[in-house]
Amino acid sequence: MVTDRVIATVVLVAVTASFPCFFYGAWYIIETEPVTWSVLMHHLKFVVTGLVLTTVPMLVWMAPRLLDQFGSFAMVHAFLGAQAYALLAFGFTGIVRIFTAKRRHDLYNDYDEDVLLDEIGGDRMSHWRSRLRIGVFGYVIFWVLAYGAGVARYVLRYDVLELVGL
Repeated sequence: MVTDRVIATVVLVAVTASFPCFFYGAWYIIETEPVTWSVLMHHLKFVVTGLVLTTVPMLVWMAPRLLDQFGSFAMVHAFLGAQAYALLAFGFTGIVRIFTAKRRHDLYNDYDEDVLLDEIGGDRMSHWRSRLRIGVFGYVIFWVLAYGAGVARYVLRYDVLELVGL
């Protein structure tokens, strides 16, 4: 039978592996001009992989066990993680509007550098772009805080310091 410590270690490795995916996906979309359909899809491969590596363990292993671990540290970890996903949802509302406007004007396939997003998206496009930025940066900030709390919980719960001889 697989022990709780082994599953926790696999979850820790999976969530840790998501960070380079997020980092590379963000770097790629920021550094690549113009953002064509292939650039967007390359970016999304890494971001979606990162989201899968964090969301699946959270839904399958962490969330079902939360009430059994009803302690202050677990609640802080859960609260920070919930804030991360709430900000991701907030940012998603901006992504949908930006994606729709660029798709409507075929800017992913036929990029025109003279066309500004604010022109094609109407007077609300700057609002949607702000929502995207707030959502993405908020997600990253709360993800890092939740990750730190999770690592601390792992170290304390599974006596990792004692295991390595410290």
